[in-house]
Amino acid sequence: MTKSFTLIQTVATAGLFSAVSFWYGFMFGRETSRKELGDLIADLRRSNPDQSSTTPPHS
Repeated sequence: MTKSFTLIQTVATAGLFSAVSFWYGFMFGRETSRKELGDLIADLRRSNPDQSSTTPPHS
């Protein structure tokens, strides 16, 4: 006895896999971007120690 998928089952399986892959990729990319942005902000703060007090504020 052979078991085969129908076209609808195949499309549904592919759609589910695609949705799960997209979700994990989106969440991983968002977390990576957040970490990189945090590191960039920390680097900028280290390289410019308290220069805001020496420059006049913008109006």
